[in-house]
Amino acid sequence: MSDLAPHLILLLAAAGFFAGFVDAIAGGGGLITVPAMLIAGIPPLQTLGTNKVQSVFGAASATIAYARKGHVNLREQLPMALMAVMGGALGAALATIVPGHVLRAIMPVLLVAIAIYFALKPNLDDIDRHRRITPFIFGLTLVPAIGVYDGLFGPGTGSFLMLGFVSLAGFGMLKATAHTKLLNLGSNIGALIVFVSFGAILWKIGLMMGVCQFLGAQLGSRLAMRTGARLIKPLLVVVCIAFTIKLLADPTNPIRVWLGV
Repeated sequence: MSDLAPHLILLLAAAGFFAGFVDAIAGGGGLITVPAMLIAGIPPLQTLGTNKVQSVFGAASATIAYARKGHVNLREQLPMALMAVMGGALGAALATIVPGHVLRAIMPVLLVAIAIYFALKPNLDDIDRHRRITPFIFGLTLVPAIGVYDGLFGPGTGSFLMLGFVSLAGFGMLKATAHTKLLNLGSNIGALIVFVSFGAILWKIGLMMGVCQFLGAQLGSRLAMRTGARLIKPLLVVVCIAFTIKLLADPTNPIRVWLGV
């Protein structure tokens, strides 16, 4: 970290805090931290690994805050979190095999669909609804699958988990957010273990940003618990659209290449 200019260190600290704040409410923290680290001149592989360090801090901070207020039972949800850990580790291990352009082509379409779903679906509030699948099936299928995606690629994981909890598990928006943070923590830990084994971590930067993200997540989770779906729903839509724009702004995005634009 001593090699970075003071203004870049300040940029990373601010990015970590703001990412923790936004991620605790609607996900999408990687939309902020990954570009910040790349701007600071950190190589892509180290950026992905270091991002998992500070993401663990943010997810843990939000999970603790939600658990303290009874929005998630850590003991009951531990098996599901362990499935996320295994999924995240598998995804990180697959990151060197699966072509990244496939995921970058699919992501904008999925994020737009999620944004439309949350923007237009009526009766999205903090009240639990009828669930379509049992917690056992949810934890055995969707959780590890999204965990694999988180370790493999990452951005948008929170949005996918939110969609699953609301549309399949029948959770209200606040409860879904709380459980999303716990599973995000699990998949982040699983991926981090793999990245550590590859030596792709800049620890000083990761820990510095992690502390900032921890503080931002405390603020974000408290605000989410006060306002509930009135804040979570619109911010989730904004995050999905913003990340879609970011992906499509890249001239190398496969969709732009295929369309010739």
